Amino acid sequence: MAGHRFDVAWIFSLVAFFFLRAHCFYLPGVAPEDFKKGDPLLVKVNKLTSTKTQLPYSYYYLPFCRPEHIVHSAENLGEVLRGDRIENSPYVFKMREPQMCNIVCRKILDKKAAKAFKEKIDDEYRVNMILDNLPLVVPIRRPDQENAVVYQYGYHVGLRGQYAGVSARLFGIYLEHYYYYYHFCHLMMQAVLSKEEKHFIHNHLTFTVKYHKDPLSGSARIVGFEVKPFSVKHEYEGEWNEKTRLTTCDPHAKRAVTSSESPQEVEEKKEIIFTYDVEFQESDIKWASRWDTYLLMADDQIHWFSIVNSLMIVLFLSGMVAMIMLRTLYRDISKYNQLETQEEAQEETGWKLVHGDVFRPPANSDLLCVYVGTGVQFFGMILVMMIFALLGFLSPSNRGGLMTAMLLLWVFMGLFAGYSSARLYKLFKGTEWKKITLKTAFMFPATVFAIFFVLNALIWGQKSSGAVPFGTMFGLVLLWFGISVPLVFVGSYFGFKKPATEDPVKTNKIPRQIPEQAWYINPAFSILIGGILPFGAVFIELFFILTSIWLHQFYYIFGFLFIVFVILIITCAEITVVLCYFQLCSEDYLWWWRSYLTSGSSAFYLFLYAAFYFFTKLEITKPVSGALYFGYMLIISYSFFVLTGTIGFYACFWFTRLIYSSVKID
Repeated sequence: MAGHRFDVAWIFSLVAFFFLRAHCFYLPGVAPEDFKKGDPLLVKVNKLTSTKTQLPYSYYYLPFCRPEHIVHSAENLGEVLRGDRIENSPYVFKMREPQMCNIVCRKILDKKAAKAFKEKIDDEYRVNMILDNLPLVVPIRRPDQENAVVYQYGYHVGLRGQYAGVSARLFGIYLEHYYYYYHFCHLMMQAVLSKEEKHFIHNHLTFTVKYHKDPLSGSARIVGFEVKPFSVKHEYEGEWNEKTRLTTCDPHAKRAVTSSESPQEVEEKKEIIFTYDVEFQESDIKWASRWDTYLLMADDQIHWFSIVNSLMIVLFLSGMVAMIMLRTLYRDISKYNQLETQEEAQEETGWKLVHGDVFRPPANSDLLCVYVGTGVQFFGMILVMMIFALLGFLSPSNRGGLMTAMLLLWVFMGLFAGYSSARLYKLFKGTEWKKITLKTAFMFPATVFAIFFVLNALIWGQKSSGAVPFGTMFGLVLLWFGISVPLVFVGSYFGFKKPATEDPVKTNKIPRQIPEQAWYINPAFSILIGGILPFGAVFIELFFILTSIWLHQFYYIFGFLFIVFVILIITCAEITVVLCYFQLCSEDYLWWWRSYLTSGSSAFYLFLYAAFYFFTKLEITKPVSGALYFGYMLIISYSFFVLTGTIGFYACFWFTRLIYSSVKID
């Protein structure tokens, strides 16, 4: 009794752990750095990003102001694959020393520079910066909630709209309230005299550095890095020289930039003066919690709704499985074992009539072994990654850490891929284990690598920093051939060395004829129906994941994600067991591939949803960007197919062995 109470308490503790971490939990990832007053702060620039093109570019791809020497920071594998290019910047801060109207540089645009700026403004590119490992964000007030603020990665290079002197005040107001500038163009159309759209650049940046001060030592730690961008046509008297003082922004006269009443236009031969302010704000936020403001989501009720919705599906399927198991294990089996009338056995226990064929190896059994092994590899990778994320090891401060962890885990999980494919292959009485091992090691990775290589070539053609360098590509191939392939062979060797799993019933030499099936048991129909519920269990969370990937928003709620992942596993297993039972009852024993395809078909709905998301949520217009989107979503859908298919297969494999081992066969 005491042991039972302990088990219940342990289960409740585990559930409480996951629910407490449903929002976000992380370890800081790096050691904190203390700054004293006057200490230099290194501001770094990262890539230029756009949700319209999905093609990142290096910051210095545009003719921004440059430092004397550009220094490239070392990047991990995940950062390179993400297109991150971290370099030093001309912006110079000193801790807790505010600055006003610092002039960075003066540029006279030539035709090429003006064209480059205009193109990036048209595509709504954002500038990303980093200070003390914190990303630069623009705070956006939510109009639907009082005092609610969400954060946007980076600030826009500029904006395009109509402008005339009469509307300058209106322009300044809407740039000052930068959060609503998307409505700017529509308002301008009603208020301007000029009908020609012009391009304006954000050439004045007001930075806000938030810090948490230690009252004992007097040192401080950075806990926030924000910016408000402005477009200002700076003016000055006389000829330009190093000592020139601006009349539009003068620290001596305490004249700061607070609006964009006279914006800076981007045109050939136009003069642009880049300036910035730095403000320091003391904050109560501690260094260990500085990411919370970025990661906490204001709409977490939707996630709970998603989980409740998914749980309803799980409860429904669990009820059906429970009824089937009760009927199968208690009533059907007892009646069959007692050999009641033949008519009753025929009527109620049709699944037993195919006992001599149910474990007959399927067509293309080698391919099934390969896909099952690859699915086990995926499952192990995702499970371990989720556990690490839940424990906080995949810190958001470690850019590219998630992708690096996924690649390394994939490589090392090759051991389990080889083992599981070899075990299934031996069950099918296969003898050429090296052949199946090679297929497991190369089939899925080669397909993904081919698609990735084509997409990378498209990115190279656009001169984007998102293109993976050939050195990194060689490193990926080395990981594949040098670590993954040998591990697949090791796993396969041990899997094939073990004795084959015995079937619970003997297989007849002559295959039984399958009777004509009802329309609702038709393979194509049941497979497509089977994928709906697993997809329905995850599609709400899928929306947030796609938003994080393609709209460059923060996503770090692995607690929710882990709960949804567990629900996905249960849903895939249960729907496959239910449909497999109906199939066997109709005397159709070809369950091997159908069990895999039933839950795997959820990937088809995932890809359809990705297409729906593309046309309803994204503003991608360039063909290359569209090809990138659908190419990457094809890889994700293919991976999802392999994962869910393997879950369904093993559930059905366990179910069939369980029920057929429970009956007496003469």
